[in-house]
Amino acid sequence: MKWTRKTTLAISAALVVLVVAAVVFVRRDSSRETAGAGPTPGTNSRPSQSATPGETPWTGTWAVAVQNGGRGFEQQTVRQVVRTSVGGDTVRIRLSNEFGSDPLTVSAVYLANHLRTSTVDAKTNAHVTFDGGDSVTIEAGQTKVSDPVRFTLPAGGDVAVSAYVPERIGSVTQHTFANRNNYVVAGNQSTKGSLSGVQTFDNYAFLAGIDVQNPDAAGAVVTLGASITDGFDSTFNENRRWPDQLARRLVTAGQPVGVLNAGISGNMLLGDGAGQSAVDRFDRDVLGQTGVKWVIVSDAAINDLGGDNPPSGDELIAGMQQLIQRSHDAGIKIFCATLTPYEGAGYWNAEGEAGRDAVNDFIKADGSGCDAVIDFDTATHNPDAPTRYNSRYDTGDHLHPNDAGMEALAAAVDLKLFA
Repeated sequence: MKWTRKTTLAISAALVVLVVAAVVFVRRDSSRETAGAGPTPGTNSRPSQSATPGETPWTGTWAVAVQNGGRGFEQQTVRQVVRTSVGGDTVRIRLSNEFGSDPLTVSAVYLANHLRTSTVDAKTNAHVTFDGGDSVTIEAGQTKVSDPVRFTLPAGGDVAVSAYVPERIGSVTQHTFANRNNYVVAGNQSTKGSLSGVQTFDNYAFLAGIDVQNPDAAGAVVTLGASITDGFDSTFNENRRWPDQLARRLVTAGQPVGVLNAGISGNMLLGDGAGQSAVDRFDRDVLGQTGVKWVIVSDAAINDLGGDNPPSGDELIAGMQQLIQRSHDAGIKIFCATLTPYEGAGYWNAEGEAGRDAVNDFIKADGSGCDAVIDFDTATHNPDAPTRYNSRYDTGDHLHPNDAGMEALAAAVDLKLFA
């Protein structure tokens, strides 16, 4: 999240203004976000984390971690498909120009139930507005949250967000790896069930999150990590990432918990590269999510260990301790996942393995500060060779789990943690 900031009666009024401004700054909250009112134009609008009295709180049902360098658009409709976690009856969406260098204008934004490929059920089209208008311009470095829209959002279902980009923008804020097809066509086709002249792309463009109101929702869990969390090498278009499978388990168990995937393929705990480091993006991608109550910190440190000059175990542990403290300061529980095996991967070496051991020993030790331990290592390693993957779960690169491995990771998460 971003930080925001002549008589006796006049002096008193001035003091009140200063106190209110300080509270807003400390809470890092977008006080402009209230039910029925969109963000003020030109502001970096973030979803509110609480509801006004009598209002059902918002909960994130889907999100991605945003990055720079997305493809540009001009006079095109962009249709993007997402898999929800928790359902509800009122929805809002978040569009990001966080890493843009130019204003981004979108119009004709519609939400609909997804049927197949680029086709939606046009009968379910819901018009998404911003400040009551059809069009919104998002300045570079800013984020916009839509007005609430009545829409029956399924739990664990697929919905599509269609938006028309009328003016040329050379590069948009994106999430690099969608692990599914999204769709772009010429002209304004946002309301159409079937698109004409479809091209596919496999990232998410300027769509950063979807929130829902559900009076029974318990909150949201953010999964923070790298390619394993991002779902790399799980089956394309089938939502087999471990956070997706965790969301399915929660739906089946009747636990209305939002699951928000903040994995970035190639990401590191301490080093910038494929996106900002997990430490640097923690405020935005974890603390800034709507209704977040828990975070699972997963696999980012594996990429630090695979570098030419990897950090020591102590340095990685210091990074983990920082995330633990920041979570607790924000009133969020942090669940620490042990690092999965990776011997046999192209960048494995003994020094990196020692670092992995150190991090896992820290996570499992009393006094780490972790509110729970999720043992991804034990869930996936070969019992006879614990530094290597169980062959049942290995994609073949000895680093990424296959679909069965993703299922094993999801199964390692105790659902009682969210009770």
